[in-house]
Amino acid sequence: MSSFKKFSLKLVQALVLYGGWGLFAISFLDSTFIPMPMVNDLLLMHLSSLAPARMPIYVFSCTAASVLGAYILYAIGAGGGHFLRRKFSPEKMQRAQRWLDRNDFASVLVISLLPPPAPFKLFLVTAGAARMKRLRYGAALVVGRGARFVAEGWLAVLYGARAEAYLKANLAWVSLVLAVAVAGITIAYRIWTARKTAT
Repeated sequence: MSSFKKFSLKLVQALVLYGGWGLFAISFLDSTFIPMPMVNDLLLMHLSSLAPARMPIYVFSCTAASVLGAYILYAIGAGGGHFLRRKFSPEKMQRAQRWLDRNDFASVLVISLLPPPAPFKLFLVTAGAARMKRLRYGAALVVGRGARFVAEGWLAVLYGARAEAYLKANLAWVSLVLAVAVAGITIAYRIWTARKTAT
């Protein structure tokens, strides 16, 4: 295990002890360059199952922190320069750019729903480099991350520890279903608006 991964693990172990504040910090850091995959999802569910009345607070905290962290990557992308060339290959950024060119809002929304190893941070940085409108960027993240965390919190309140176990085993499928649903709605909306414009 690399020293950076060891540091991330120790940081997670320390932050988990702080409950809701730890959840906020983990969600913020995970949206930057300190990877903590699924930790905020599982901690959100654990805390929500222990205190169902606080679930909306945990969901809001998780969403807000994740969006704030994502704006740091947006700013890094907007700055461009040596960092981007060192961190992401031009080929990967070009692929992300093509998706953003088609529909930047839907691309950021869908990628924010998907679990690791989806290239979430690549899209965030590329959105900054492409100068995507900040409000559209934030709105897509709020909808995508918010939907994911609301679903997790709701499952935790209903099923408790069983929901945590289910998420560990099926996060990829649950997120993929959500992403496909959102993509389908987006495509249907674009077709509808195109037809409306044509008529």
